[in-house]
Amino acid sequence: MHDGETDLHTFTERVREFINDSVSSGVACPEYGTILPPRLIDRATRWQAAIAAAGLAGIDWSAAHQGRGLSEAHSVAWYTECARAGVAPYANFQGYVLTAGALRAFGTSEQTDRHLPGILDGSTVWCQLFSEPGSGSDLSSLMTKAEPDGDGWRITGQKIWTSTAQVSQWGILLARTDPSTKGARGISFLLIDMDQQGIDVRPIKQMTGDDEFCEVFLDGARVEGDGVLGELHGGWRVATSVLADERAAVGAASVRLDRRLQRIAPDDPRGLVDHGFALRRLMDRSGSNPLLGPLSKLALTEFETHLSRALLESRGADGMLANDDTEAFLYAPGMRLAGGTSEVQRDLVGERLLGLPRPPRP
Repeated sequence: MHDGETDLHTFTERVREFINDSVSSGVACPEYGTILPPRLIDRATRWQAAIAAAGLAGIDWSAAHQGRGLSEAHSVAWYTECARAGVAPYANFQGYVLTAGALRAFGTSEQTDRHLPGILDGSTVWCQLFSEPGSGSDLSSLMTKAEPDGDGWRITGQKIWTSTAQVSQWGILLARTDPSTKGARGISFLLIDMDQQGIDVRPIKQMTGDDEFCEVFLDGARVEGDGVLGELHGGWRVATSVLADERAAVGAASVRLDRRLQRIAPDDPRGLVDHGFALRRLMDRSGSNPLLGPLSKLALTEFETHLSRALLESRGADGMLANDDTEAFLYAPGMRLAGGTSEVQRDLVGERLLGLPRPPRP
């Protein structure tokens, strides 16, 4: 990258040139959303390394965090051009967006120096160990415990719906470090090495045929003393920040949505194009207003269900055969659970946007 590329127009032109060259040479990895399919792990991490080598990783991160120190507008330009070209803007959402966001906001200099370089160049893949079999929608009721062990912690518990855990070297983990507490208090946000005894990762076969999600059993796995991110017992604050980033990270999704809507525009009996236009406006607004994150996530999830069905039906009898639209149709229901269930999003919309009282808890 060149010094003159602080100018947004010059930067964008350079981005387009880099993406076009990378697509032509076969280096670029096609887009796949927020969950890295294990079958693409090698290609995706090579693509991340190429992005980093070109100076296009951590565009709006500070120099102290190994970033370029450019503006958010430069980062948006990168995401938008990737979406237009149909290539992935990063290899590992759980690492590049969630973990890196938490590290940059709450990490010590030692933690950021240790972990951010591997996230930027794709040499380290991360997973998110939050949800549990009995603590899905009510995450603060989690049962995984971290018990003191010398200068570190021993972890016992089970996690579920952990994306790409089978190819991850590290994970961000929520565990209860103060057993005398209930709810959000007493939970810590931990960084755990996935390559150790005491961690059993079992992929879950989905109806698409893929196994992007896993259940993870932790039986005495260790977190080192410097593996607590943020304050001890104060992990809920870090987790809330991460989840907000996840729900608000719609990025260039509106560009991808436009591309799909164009396919049904000539024959659109359900009026999906108009609905999609309204959804685009909402997604654009949510980028500057985090309170709209739950509403955008809910609207996009529900819309994807209808859109994937319409695209499949547009194929006629061929829609019964295996194709990209079939996979999207089978995948869509799961998005009502991932990143916070639709029921949770409705509660958040009611409480944060409409000012309604919290729902009664049994």
